[in-house]
Amino acid sequence: MDDFGVYAVFGVNGPPQKLLSAEGSSRVRVAVPPSVRQVVLFSSGRWGERICVNAELSDSDRMPITIGKLTPYNKCLSWEQWEEETWIDSVTLNVSLEGGNLSTEPEVIMAVKEYTPKDTAAPPAARELHGKRKREQTAEEEEGNDWTKRREEEENTCPNATTEKTTPVRKVRGQAKGSQKLFASGAETTKLKGAGEKGAAEMQGTVGRTPPQSAVRTKTPLASPSGRWGQTLCPIDAQTAILIGGQGARMQFCKDPMWKLCTEDVSWVAAETLAEGPTPEARIGHTAIYDPDSRRIFVFGGSKNKKWFNDVHILDTQSWKWTMVEAQGKVPPLAYHSCSMFQGELFVLGGVFPRPNPEPDGCSDSLYIFDPRLSIWYQPIVTGDKPSPRSGHSACVMQERKIYVFGGWDTPVCYNDMYMLDLGLMEFSAVKTTGNPPSPRSWHGSAVLSDTKFLIHGGYNGNNALSDAFVFDIDTNSWTEVSAPELSVPRAGHSIITMETAGHRCFSEEDEDADMNGGRTLLVFGGGDNEGNFYSDLTTVAVEELLGAI
Repeated sequence: MDDFGVYAVFGVNGPPQKLLSAEGSSRVRVAVPPSVRQVVLFSSGRWGERICVNAELSDSDRMPITIGKLTPYNKCLSWEQWEEETWIDSVTLNVSLEGGNLSTEPEVIMAVKEYTPKDTAAPPAARELHGKRKREQTAEEEEGNDWTKRREEEENTCPNATTEKTTPVRKVRGQAKGSQKLFASGAETTKLKGAGEKGAAEMQGTVGRTPPQSAVRTKTPLASPSGRWGQTLCPIDAQTAILIGGQGARMQFCKDPMWKLCTEDVSWVAAETLAEGPTPEARIGHTAIYDPDSRRIFVFGGSKNKKWFNDVHILDTQSWKWTMVEAQGKVPPLAYHSCSMFQGELFVLGGVFPRPNPEPDGCSDSLYIFDPRLSIWYQPIVTGDKPSPRSGHSACVMQERKIYVFGGWDTPVCYNDMYMLDLGLMEFSAVKTTGNPPSPRSWHGSAVLSDTKFLIHGGYNGNNALSDAFVFDIDTNSWTEVSAPELSVPRAGHSIITMETAGHRCFSEEDEDADMNGGRTLLVFGGGDNEGNFYSDLTTVAVEELLGAI
């Protein structure tokens, strides 16, 4: 017997209402009563060959307010009016089933019977969302909050703090400022290694201007991603990149988790419902990397609240279809690790992994390799002086033969050291650098600028988000600090990539061809500033400008 069903709960007191079943129409449209301020959608029963359930909350003009998808791995969605800026009235829930033996019956239009309790009680107090203070302890929590105290005992995960103000998450260019901090304050516990002669004042970074904020409420579809941190932005060709995942204000995982960026006109297209197959469950701290040979994106790991992932999801950018890999071998659940592509294999280093309570979560110093051709994980034999356990570090593949690992932290230590993995010898070595190095940090952005240079920008030093930028030259093993007004906003957990953009192509009168770096642009997206702002802006800087500043 097929017991599959999709149900919805309208309002905090409403009973579950069955929308889809194994028999009947595969498409349903429901008018949400104006008094309803919460909607929960969930599935029950065996999925069988069904792939997903597409859900869309639309306004009176049939414009989508938010979209989502139920899958065999993500069986529940929820929306609340205070999260969605354009949810005012006359909201409609559209639900459609994909995969399996679909019915040919027409779309069903349903009505919701509003629930009126016999005894009217005072409305429940607003639920406070407390964050993961995994890295550091605090003595300023409210007395008697056992849940928060248990969370404080965990370590090594980005410690988002609580929020007290409602902050709209749908902003075209920026985010309204709230009271939430992206990271916890921990000056008393953060030991800074290798800081050289830099003082604490230098390591806090220079506070720059924040991206412009929009105060106008609009009933138009989302034009760009909501503000977030901990996402991935993965280039798939010269002018296209894919945004996946992230977490925004009030510790809410983004309900618009997937976008396509076109750099030709610097435009965004919501892509969550464009792809078929089971999409990855909402998460942060994951990695996404593109293999140009197979034209596929590999998404690995990450975390969501107390849930940790070691799954591998593959998005085929030709068929635009998701698949989940049933891999052999062993790899622990990891988040805030690094992942590099070399000769078709994924090199995963470090990261946070969960330990059984009451042990705090720990950082890894292990290297795991995933072979997509055999769908197997294995650990290579590595020699030399390898990095200490850490998370939130960066890794850049240079000249197709070396991986440079920088920074990261393992509570309470924050790093600014550099290691290099020789991919031919599979040997680690510590890199002795010269020049003015970045201060210790984690969750910074990094990008390869040329065959011999890569960029480190921003990050978190245990107290503040940073805004400084440095270029490392692998030929001379030297650091150079660079300055660009576009990079003056302190942010951490952001994404940095380099791509071709029409606006920054550079031609000279002497040479008709473009300069090697003239057409390449650095793109910076998202992140947070530890002061309540989660950014959705896209900042661009010409690579030529950065290299010229050295």
